[in-house]
Amino acid sequence: MRDRVSLETVSVSLPFGIGSMSWKVDTTQKKAAWSLYVELVTRIAVQPLALDQGLVREAMNSLYSLFGTTREVLKAAGPDVGASRDSVGGIAIAVLNNGLRPFLAKWHPLLQAWEARRPVGVSPKEHEQSWSEEPKLRSELEALRGGLEDYAKALAKIAGVEE
Repeated sequence: MRDRVSLETVSVSLPFGIGSMSWKVDTTQKKAAWSLYVELVTRIAVQPLALDQGLVREAMNSLYSLFGTTREVLKAAGPDVGASRDSVGGIAIAVLNNGLRPFLAKWHPLLQAWEARRPVGVSPKEHEQSWSEEPKLRSELEALRGGLEDYAKALAKIAGVEE
């Protein structure tokens, strides 16, 4: 049963063409938003990835894992978390489908094909950095990261930990 006592109105602006919305948030949605926020901000994919740092493969894996994590959080929260546009569940699903899915659908197979061509004796980092598409992937990853930062800020606001 929804906690009717702790309803409060929250307004958020979201990335990936999702837009802005305002609705009354309950305890279930706050808890789900907090869980999603923690999962999101503690991942490599949401941290800046300088040219000389890390592998884009690690960031891609981190992004992909958000699908499973989001599913688990939403299933654990139950139907009160919602699936409509103006609910934590609806926002989370839209971020996956409008932000992460197009990026991963484009870049995952391209990176995977390049990785399969790595010569013996060449490190994954060296091979990745020798790929002509690597700078473009990093650039698009940085743009996606900016959208995920906006999503994290919205989750923090919904959870009541940020204004």
